[in-house]
Amino acid sequence: MTYLVILAFVAILGSLAAALVFMMRGGPASQSEGQPNRRMAKALAYRIGLSVLLFAVLLFSHWMGWIQPTGIPPGR
Repeated sequence: MTYLVILAFVAILGSLAAALVFMMRGGPASQSEGQPNRRMAKALAYRIGLSVLLFAVLLFSHWMGWIQPTGIPPGR
């Protein structure tokens, strides 16, 4: 499970970096048309999807008992 979470974080950061590259390379032609850069928007949409999927997988894993919470015990 740890490797899955690490892989998901790397994919999220990679998608964010790709969106940054697409934003920085967007030339004046794409800005003059008034339409947003589609590749940047698609990369950010993938990042959001991956983040939601990671959160859902963590919630499901906790519900199934595959992972256990650690940290401060409740009631202290």
